[in-house]
Amino acid sequence: MMLLLFLLLIRAADGESSEKVCSYQDVLNHLNLTKDNELFSMTRPIKDYKRSTEVSLELLLYAILDVKEIDQTFVPYVWILMKWQNDYISWDPHDFCGITNVSLPTGVLWKPDLTIEEIPKNYRLFTTCSNSWYRTSPHGSRRIEKDKAPPSPHLTIDYNGTVFVQNDQVLVSTCRMHVYKFPFDTQSCTLSFKSVVHTVTEIRLVHHWSSSETTEWSRELMRTQYEWLFLNMKVTNKSVTTFGAEQDMIIYTISMKRRPLLYIINFLLPVFFFLCLDLASFLISDRGGEKLSFKVTVLLAVTVMQLILNEILPSSSNRIPLIAVYCIGIFGLMLLSLLETIVVMYLMEKDSAPQDDETDGDQSLNTDCGGKRGKASVSWCEGGNKKWNPCVCICDVAADEATPAELLKGSSSQLTEEPNALVKLSDELKDVVKTLILLLNSRKEEEKPGYWTKKTETINKAYFIFYITAASLFLVFMFFNWTHA
Repeated sequence: MMLLLFLLLIRAADGESSEKVCSYQDVLNHLNLTKDNELFSMTRPIKDYKRSTEVSLELLLYAILDVKEIDQTFVPYVWILMKWQNDYISWDPHDFCGITNVSLPTGVLWKPDLTIEEIPKNYRLFTTCSNSWYRTSPHGSRRIEKDKAPPSPHLTIDYNGTVFVQNDQVLVSTCRMHVYKFPFDTQSCTLSFKSVVHTVTEIRLVHHWSSSETTEWSRELMRTQYEWLFLNMKVTNKSVTTFGAEQDMIIYTISMKRRPLLYIINFLLPVFFFLCLDLASFLISDRGGEKLSFKVTVLLAVTVMQLILNEILPSSSNRIPLIAVYCIGIFGLMLLSLLETIVVMYLMEKDSAPQDDETDGDQSLNTDCGGKRGKASVSWCEGGNKKWNPCVCICDVAADEATPAELLKGSSSQLTEEPNALVKLSDELKDVVKTLILLLNSRKEEEKPGYWTKKTETINKAYFIFYITAASLFLVFMFFNWTHA
């Protein structure tokens, strides 16, 4: 019994030492798979031409690198997974030490000629398995442009003939931007895959992952989203007819929502603050040019903001974006406010013109008193507005006449001599006091606001109420449209 066990152990050891050693090259030699073998690279890998090649295509979104509204282009970083069946590839893994798959250079085997319809015409994709693009210049020359992602140089073949390709690419695709609700907008960009020359009888495009599965996988892989928030990805399959040839097409629709916080802080709020400053300018006096210059400065600031907006939004939009309506509305309110200030200043200037004429008349009366020296005379003169105003002419005293001090000395000496002189002096002082009272009353009447000045106060109050009402209704209208449009 012990001898039998010993012989079995020796036999098992000999079997392990003589175990077969296999390599990937043995599989390739078995398949006769070389670069010079046209069987694998020239035509579709099928034995019956009537049978179509089914290509499974899956796409995952890895990053949103850029969305250019002015150019209406979408730049995503995607992973493209493809697989199809090659009828000329098959082997038994048991014959090759359990090898089930082999990696090969991408140029050895035939690959489906898939393209993306949304790629601009000056960008063309050599193949979905390569990261090389060529761009046609205006003069017709071609310039190779490499993707930033490293290309995948290999593909994988399975023992049952399945060819698997995984590649990552930075795509530059066109996307019709709907900027009506900018910056609270949601965009949907599509990537449509189809064959360049093969019809539906030759290549069938299918996908095995549903829209929800593709969305979940993309969210797990997502690394950066720029200023956007990825919402979902919808996958649809349809047939299109191009020049009479029916072809399969897989469409991936990527939905994303803009993050508006940066635009609110840098654009919407500053324009709103300019509106508040223009509203506060009603507290500035209409006399002088300070209020007018302030309003012009605020209006120019809003104009600068509109120029910045013009560099962001595309000019080919079918509808006027709400943010443009927002700027135009506020600009219009400020413009009306500026025109109201100009009208008010004109009316006040018109009201102050007669007062200037009266001042010139008073100066002419003062010059008429030149011949009356040595005493103060009170006269009544007719003003330009048919109103009698008291005019006081206080004339200079000649150098050869007595000074007031001398007159007082003389008066004091006369008071001692003549008792009636005191009563005479008292009457003269009363006349001077009455004259001064009349002069003060005339000055007060001149300081009272005129007819047009009173009208401007009414205009300011009415327009201030209109301005607040119009601005409030406009802002409510804009908020409603941004949230419910």
